[in-house]
Amino acid sequence: MEAPDPSDEAKPRSPKNRTVTLTASERERYRARLRTLSAPVLLGEILDSTVLQDWFEAARFLPDGFVDLLFLDPPYNIDREFGSGVFKRRSADEYESWLAAAIEPAVRLLKDDATVYICGDWLSSASIYRAASRFFTVRSRITWEREKGRGAMSNWKSAAEDIWFCTKGNRYHFDAGAVRLRRRVIAPYRLEGEARDWTETPDGKYRDTAPSNFWSDVSVPFWSMPENTPHPTQKPEKLLARLILASSEPGGVVLDPFLGSGTASVVARKLGRRFVGIEREEEFALYAEKRLDMALSDPTIQGYEDGVFWERNTLNERKGRKTM
Repeated sequence: MEAPDPSDEAKPRSPKNRTVTLTASERERYRARLRTLSAPVLLGEILDSTVLQDWFEAARFLPDGFVDLLFLDPPYNIDREFGSGVFKRRSADEYESWLAAAIEPAVRLLKDDATVYICGDWLSSASIYRAASRFFTVRSRITWEREKGRGAMSNWKSAAEDIWFCTKGNRYHFDAGAVRLRRRVIAPYRLEGEARDWTETPDGKYRDTAPSNFWSDVSVPFWSMPENTPHPTQKPEKLLARLILASSEPGGVVLDPFLGSGTASVVARKLGRRFVGIEREEEFALYAEKRLDMALSDPTIQGYEDGVFWERNTLNERKGRKTM
């Protein structure tokens, strides 16, 4: 995928299109903020930075034991272009070896109670499990509904991806109360006239449920969402918010070695965490820096409000009723 043509900035687009864009002056300003490492750095020198560098090179210069949460969203085992780079599909064993090589440099960077999340799809699942098991305790596999794209004519449409939940050791942080899902109650149950496990509000009947490892309430960023960028595999802010709130405390450090357009760093900032993001493609790193600036003035996360994650579309419906 080629970098966007700056002339696109002048082209008209729908008023509802909120996709992030970059002007020539913004590119220059954000380019000056990107880091490239050539020698070991202290933690204070690298926190809240975007590193423009290949992960395998940058990892050598990062300090030991500073990461609370590692979010690893590597190229999946498919043919895919990422800016000027291309990832080629390989055998399951070869992908496992490549992934293990990507994980290994991160191990020394993790605190003893650190949590690791590794993203993938159905094709890479077995490879991820085997590679992750070499270094961590694998605790669960989250599946989230990725409802986007056209249907296939000769196969089932692929509409889900996985996130593997791992920990470095047996002691780790997990806050289930911080990631409860608010669902509409379809068939409210009462016991002796009292609501049972649900609450009635002027906006409707809702139940806050415990987090599970199947997520059907996450929307892939698209053109009308202010978090959307040209990155081909951008993760939703709502998805990262759930991982960060569950598996880190305020002030904790989030590391993303394959940052893309910056979602992990942006959500970390919005939720009061520190971050280090590493991205080899300058174009995407520039989008990450702009989104980090945007997060300073707008810390909201679509679908997350009042300390809970709202079922898909219910939050917008609730706001619509309040304005009617």
